[in-house]
Order: sequence, then structure tokens, then C-alpha cells
Amino acid sequence: MLRTNCNRVTKALRRGGAVAALLVFLPAAPQQQAVGQQGGAAARGGGGGRPQPDPIDFNEHDGWVSLFDGRTLNGWSGDDKWRVEDGAISIESTCEHPTGTVYLVWQGGEVSNFELKLEMKGTGDINSGVQYRSWILPPRQAGAARAGGGGGAGGQGRARGASAQSGAVAKGPANGPCPNGMGPRPDPATEAAWDMGGPQYDFDNGNRYPGQFYEQATGRGIIAFKGQVVRTETGKKPRLLALLGDKDTVDSWYKPNEYNQEHIIAIGNNYTHLLNGHIASILIDEDQTKFHASGKIGIEVESIGKLWVRNIWLKRL
Repeated sequence: MLRTNCNRVTKALRRGGAVAALLVFLPAAPQQQAVGQQGGAAARGGGGGRPQPDPIDFNEHDGWVSLFDGRTLNGWSGDDKWRVEDGAISIESTCEHPTGTVYLVWQGGEVSNFELKLEMKGTGDINSGVQYRSWILPPRQAGAARAGGGGGAGGQGRARGASAQSGAVAKGPANGPCPNGMGPRPDPATEAAWDMGGPQYDFDNGNRYPGQFYEQATGRGIIAFKGQVVRTETGKKPRLLALLGDKDTVDSWYKPNEYNQEHIIAIGNNYTHLLNGHIASILIDEDQTKFHASGKIGIEVESIGKLWVRNIWLKRL
């Protein structure tokens, strides 16, 4: 199982980009012990007995800014389905009252190079994600089928990949978890003010997509499946550079029905997604026709189930 330290990844990206960061992913020597993600003594051994880096505590916030006060939605904008519950941003979509695809948008402006970390939990068949370097889509497009967006605002379900080792994209059953069909979805026009396009840290409670790189409304859809390092180039199809683990290992990083730690590092055209202390996916985005250097932050939700998001922290780089 391949692991890394968030600080080492960030430094490597700053020094030499994603190619340098890939050096961090080399397997540890056989005698080296794994290091817990929440702190404690660093493992010794390997590297000729040299001391290993101390792990970073996910809850360390020096130099970070909180985006959520744990009590209100101050600083965020979305429809009235979003609420605060038990110290977390929450939203629920049911078969009788589906939300469709909706967004909660942070109002603190655009971000360029940054780190963003938060905790996210889902139940049921919830499908969600964190938008970043994103934008509000023109109102004239709201409600129309969006390339790479699975039907745009108000839609349910996205064409997704099945595993880190497969490029095949499969669409789920038409009714998903609602055998008798869903109730009427909201009019997409009512969501136009928050309808987002752009990069997304993907998430779902079925453990199909957590940590992969997905893109809304650009035609690219899934670019880096979970467990993949991918490069894009202008005029070419995305290419796989490396795998971060076998499917069982990658699947083991997600905690169903529990809070999961998500960490995004965006520096230049290098994107790193971490899940519970593991690198879930990396994208080196060299497609200049699609790349965006800055944009908005938001939370997206669709499908049926409930979502909680808490402890949202941002560090501008």
C-alpha cells in the first residue's frame, strides 16, 4: 500500500511540479513501518536508518482560514435545501423529494494556488463532490444537458468509471435507489444562480468515485479515476502515468457512512487529491483549452441520500 505525507507532496509540487511529486510515491523499503495519519512518532528504518518525516495532523490549522463556522451558512450561497445540522453543512435528497443536482457556493472570491481540506460523510446512494477553480455557468445553459455533467442542474446520476484500472464508463440504473421512480425534481431554472462548472474532488457513499478528478460541464467528465496519475495534453486523450495501488487497496481507503478526510492541493496545473491520508488521484492538466488557473469553491450534491460537510479549511499558496 502506497502512502505519502501531505507536506512532502506540497513541497515536491512547489519544487518541481507533479513529476517531482511522483518521486514521493515510490514504495517504502520492506523494513519501513507505516505511519499513522493523525500524528505520533515517525516510523524509523528504511533509507539506511535515517529518520523519517513526522506525519502532519489533519487538524493542524496554522496558516489556514476556516470557511465554515459550524453554526450558520454565513459566507455561502445556495437554495433553501442546504442547512446546518450537528455542526455540519447538510442536505438530504429523497425519492419523494429529490434535490436534483444542486450547489452551495462559497462567497469568499476565487482561489488559484491553494490547499483545501474538509470532512465529508454520506449515507444512502448520495453522490457529491467539492468544486474548486470553478465558475457559475451562464443562465442560458441552465437545465440543458451539460457535457460531462450528466444532465446538468436538476439531473440525476453521472456517467462514471467503475475502477482505477478501467477506463470504461458505466451509467447506473435509471431509477437508482428508487424502484418506483422519483418524485418531481426542482425546476433547473431555480438553481441557475449556483449552477457550477469546473474541477471537482468527487465523492459518493458507494465507494465508486471518492477522490477521483471529475470535471463538470466541460465535456471531460472523469479524467483521473481514483488510484490514477493522469496527464492531459492539448489535442490528445488523457494518458495514464501511474497507478497508486491495486483496486482493493484503493477501495480500502474510504470509510462508508463515516466522515472522510479530504484534502485538495492545487498548484499551477498540478492537482493532488488525498483521501484519509492517502493519495487518491493526481492530474497534470496540460490541456490549455480546458485548464483554469483560478475559480470558485463549492459543494455539489445529487442522487438519493444525505450529505454532511464540516471542518472546511483553506490555505492560499
